[in-house]
Amino acid sequence: MTTYNHNLNQYNANLFAVHDEILRFVWENTPKKGLPPISVRPEEGRFLQILARMCGASQALEIGTLGGYSAIWIARGLLPGGQLITIEKDAYHAEIARRHFEAAGLQSSVEVRVGEAVEILPELSAGQPFDFVFIDADKPNYEHYYDWAIEHVRIGGVITAHNAFRGGAVLQSNPSDEATRNVQALNRRVAADTRVLSTIYPAGDGTLVALKVRD
Repeated sequence: MTTYNHNLNQYNANLFAVHDEILRFVWENTPKKGLPPISVRPEEGRFLQILARMCGASQALEIGTLGGYSAIWIARGLLPGGQLITIEKDAYHAEIARRHFEAAGLQSSVEVRVGEAVEILPELSAGQPFDFVFIDADKPNYEHYYDWAIEHVRIGGVITAHNAFRGGAVLQSNPSDEATRNVQALNRRVAADTRVLSTIYPAGDGTLVALKVRD
């Protein structure tokens, strides 16, 4: 039986997630600007782009912007005229991301909102349902973000969450860190949620994927 490993991961990226000039710049510039090197991997970004386009997304939300690398992948997957709102709690990170969006020509289609997601999400509740949501932020609030997303994504929309594997720590029966326990809890909840069809995309650190099929 074939076991997915780093070599196959790299094979996937080399074939399907080759960087263009903009993506390479953002990938390399993000850590140069002092941001932590925790962006999604290229093959994960490509997967997000494909999911956004497959569900016909025109309204998307990202929780956790960092340097904007994953947002560029998502924005490129939106239908023409689509809009992405991305939430970042760190003002410096948000400013770097805005510069990256300008370099990518996406300043008119990506809006960065600065602040705590738990405070900003209620402001978005009155708007039209989202088609696509990507969660990649503070792990203690992962379940809260999912609860909000499942109520504000249309049927046929997609919810995704990064670090579903936590570097393999989710296999531990009693992990010592709270972040891993929170991710385990979310994985179990989504797996049992009858409102969605769900799985984990195993590339990189794992992306939890939930397709909303009923309210």
